[in-house]
Amino acid sequence: MSTPILEISNLAIRFGNGPNAVENIGFTINPGETVALVGESGSGKSITALSTIGLLPSTATVTGSVKYRGTEMIGADQATLRRVRGNDISFIFQEPMTSLNPLHTIERQLGESLALHQGVRGKQARGRILELLHKVGIRDPETRLNDYPHTLSGGQRQRVIIAMALANKPDLLIADEPTTALDVTIQAQILELLAELQKTEGMALLFITHDLGVVHKISDRVCVMQGGHIVEAGPTKEIFDNPQNDYTKMLLSAEPTGKPILVKKDAPVIVSAENLRVWFPIKRGLMRKTVGHIKAVNDATFSIHASETLGIVGESGSGKTTLALAVMRLISSTGKIVFLGNNIDQLKSKGLQPLRRDMQMVFQDPYGSLSPRMTVEQIIAEGLSVHGLEPGQNQRKLVEDIMTEVGLETSMIDRYPHEFSGGQRQRIAIARAMILKPKLVILDEPTSALDMTVQVQIVDLLRDLQQKYGLAFMFISHDLKVVRTVSHKVIVMRQGDVIEIGSGEQIFNAPTTDYTRALIAAAIDLEVRSGASE
Repeated sequence: MSTPILEISNLAIRFGNGPNAVENIGFTINPGETVALVGESGSGKSITALSTIGLLPSTATVTGSVKYRGTEMIGADQATLRRVRGNDISFIFQEPMTSLNPLHTIERQLGESLALHQGVRGKQARGRILELLHKVGIRDPETRLNDYPHTLSGGQRQRVIIAMALANKPDLLIADEPTTALDVTIQAQILELLAELQKTEGMALLFITHDLGVVHKISDRVCVMQGGHIVEAGPTKEIFDNPQNDYTKMLLSAEPTGKPILVKKDAPVIVSAENLRVWFPIKRGLMRKTVGHIKAVNDATFSIHASETLGIVGESGSGKTTLALAVMRLISSTGKIVFLGNNIDQLKSKGLQPLRRDMQMVFQDPYGSLSPRMTVEQIIAEGLSVHGLEPGQNQRKLVEDIMTEVGLETSMIDRYPHEFSGGQRQRIAIARAMILKPKLVILDEPTSALDMTVQVQIVDLLRDLQQKYGLAFMFISHDLKVVRTVSHKVIVMRQGDVIEIGSGEQIFNAPTTDYTRALIAAAIDLEVRSGASE
């Protein structure tokens, strides 16, 4: 057995005077090996990883031992930590938008890492940057070098982060939910890329995730964390085939199930679109002349009835969110959009205002979409203030009622977003949309950042709310297992085109295009691997 790259023993972490956030943590990682840390939010996975190279805040007290190739990292001087960080040990963080500098281009950010750690600059750096972007699946990277993070989709931003982490050929890569924002086909490509790098360069990988399908596919060993402790550890096959701990068994069995609710034959059409198109002009030169267009959405035609869910799937950058924003009239488009019988595609802001209450949106990242300076009551009630509270109604009582309906304790009403878990924050976002009693709710990746057990809860909640209020849903997701359980109809998008549309049953059981078959095959591959022991 070769010398471990990383040895952790008796690790304990405490913040301030509170109890230990993690306690008695111990495991090793060998060259070329992948160890997965799994568990729900708050179990201590990320802070365990951050402690390896001293990235925890100054309020943290860390005891025990973390050795990188025999060098003790706990209490190491700054020179040692700087030498190891980003060079020998690289990180991929979960939320790419907060990891990238919004003021710098993609080329500059990747180039900075190469210059700092390898002294590579100029044409040599550009060649290496293009190579990295090709590897992680960025289409036409030559055209994206001068792009800023906000112009990329969530999945594209995550791929840039992965490219930055791989730039210096690290000894150990610590990946904190690296595939959360990626569609299944790109997820498979990234996992294959990581596996190939491990073979060719002996890179070790510490993989933090809630996606057990990924764990089963990529890891050699698994450590299951709950409440700051490792409750079960061992070879991946043994853990999946014969789990011993009840918590591990619960994680393995957590998966969205069920079928879409029944839709009445005479259910009214809530929204429809005909030949909807969104093209963004490409301007060049001193006079900013239009020289072409980015064709984000091409000729989309569909309708959604009351109590019906339209699932929208496709790779990152395929136009899914752009389509939803066009329906909401938050970006310009051409084509016909009819909402509640009103032709809204030509309406200006004033004409749309009375209809805004009936169309709401729940975003992918609940933490980013909730103001950190507002309490839960202020966040949920914001729409009531904008659209006007109905006479005789008590705002706080309305907020408490909707909190109860989405599964939040009313005692939390005066807390702030940072005091909640990811699943609780998503419930707050759903409550903010639901308090206005809308007719259409657009759900943009509402479960992708959540633990599997919380995903199940959120899917069940959305299904219950839809049945109770007759809601029409547009459900955007790269998780085909979730889409299958909630969608009556499915649109498959690729590079702005709607390449297939049909009932959920037809799309999943008899797809007509090679691309749809590839998406489903990638999702089934992960599903089969995670459920191999059943």
